[in-house]
Amino acid sequence: MKFKSLKQYKSFQLFITMTIAFLGGLLFNVFNWPIPWLLGTMAAVLIVNQLSWIPLYWPVFLRNTGLIIVGYSIGLTFTKDTLKLMITHLPSMAFMTVLLLLICSGMAFIISRTTSINFPTALTSSIPGGLSQIITFAEETKGIDITTVTFFQVTRLIVIIFAVPFLIFSPIFSSGSSAIIPDVISEGTSSAFFPQIILFGLFSVGMALVGKKIKLPTAFLLGPILGIAALNIVDLTGPPLPGSILDVSQFLIGGYIGLLLKPEKLRKKASMIPIALISGFMLVSIALLLSLLLTYQFNFSFITSFLSMAPGGADQMGIIGHELEADVTMITGYQLFRILFIFFAVPPLLKWVLRAQMHKMISKND
Repeated sequence: MKFKSLKQYKSFQLFITMTIAFLGGLLFNVFNWPIPWLLGTMAAVLIVNQLSWIPLYWPVFLRNTGLIIVGYSIGLTFTKDTLKLMITHLPSMAFMTVLLLLICSGMAFIISRTTSINFPTALTSSIPGGLSQIITFAEETKGIDITTVTFFQVTRLIVIIFAVPFLIFSPIFSSGSSAIIPDVISEGTSSAFFPQIILFGLFSVGMALVGKKIKLPTAFLLGPILGIAALNIVDLTGPPLPGSILDVSQFLIGGYIGLLLKPEKLRKKASMIPIALISGFMLVSIALLLSLLLTYQFNFSFITSFLSMAPGGADQMGIIGHELEADVTMITGYQLFRILFIFFAVPPLLKWVLRAQMHKMISKND
């Protein structure tokens, strides 16, 4: 009886939290603010959680469901054309990614030296990836302050939201691109959507569980990405998701992220707003400079090159690129390479850094 009452209480908390999250997303949507069902949901849950009116609850399986949907969507953008481009541009992708991460590591080192933030947290805060992907990665890595990472990543996202459109529509960017790619991010039609989506959905869930079993970084995101990408390469392409389903995925992830930000810890981070803003503007500026190198080397348009290097997610940059008729294949290729490189190369680096710090602390105590 006691267990039943507890379960009902959790259900009530979840209902209240989802209502708050929905109202936040709806408000952002009404005012036409960017990424409403991610940022609006996250902001509403965060604010109410700060006020501490009622204990809020958001189970991790909802977040995982959202990640699987996003993973499926990103995996769809990985086509044969993307694979060919990644093979052709592999030296350039590797060089640009490593250079960007080295610069970010330098920024993280300076932040860790000038503030109380440890280096692994500063590095994760500076990594240029998608908001949900990096926060999920940070949550799964021990020794990282998730509140600080979320604070820095959200601040940088806000900077990107304002800076990217300003730069793209400024006179320094030319319209048009070297190639216009067929639509890979579009609305699914009812005839093509069912029943294929059920099979591809089950496959994505299976890949997420397999990824978790083999301890793949951010398994519920990376598993579906790799699985759907592999099917795409052998011409087994799943149906594109309607925008409403992508909104649902952002809603499921946003509510969870909103609760990750601990109110009592967030108040202590307010003094770091200038550092977070400077870090965000520096990353956008670095991406702009690296895009100039890409434009010079491969004669791509500025828009294509900038979105390829911009510190956002593959799905978000791909959608912006599609709207602006940029080369979505190149954008997706560079963004996916960076995501895969980060998820496979950064965890061992962070573990090494954490071990080194632990040994250093033990040596001091001795």
